[in-house]
Amino acid sequence: QVQLVESGGGRVQPGGSLRLSCTTSGIIFGLSDMGWYRQAPGAQRQLVGIITPAGIANYEESVKGRFTLTRDNAETTVYLQMDSLKPGDTAVYYCYARSYVRSLEFWGQGTQVTVSS
Repeated sequence: QVQLVESGGGRVQPGGSLRLSCTTSGIIFGLSDMGWYRQAPGAQRQLVGIITPAGIANYEESVKGRFTLTRDNAETTVYLQMDSLKPGDTAVYYCYARSYVRSLEFWGQGTQVTVSS
């Protein structure tokens, strides 16, 4: 059974930081791209960033320079460090895995991030 479990969400003031974690089980982590999407109220789900097994990351334009993806292949965990947070970053953040095996995709349940003063 595949599980992607997010943690680290919460409320923070503008300019603050949060680190999201996504711990996985049941997938071949070393053969999966890992990433984060987010969905604000009334909006479509949007890619935040993706990181390959080799650690190469790509980001959506609005988060470049503020957000950093890392992964620990031994711990099968992916992290999203979010700095200089803005109210526009408020959303539910979803962990995402795309396996190279049969191109299967998996999602976490989501964690709420609220940026507000």
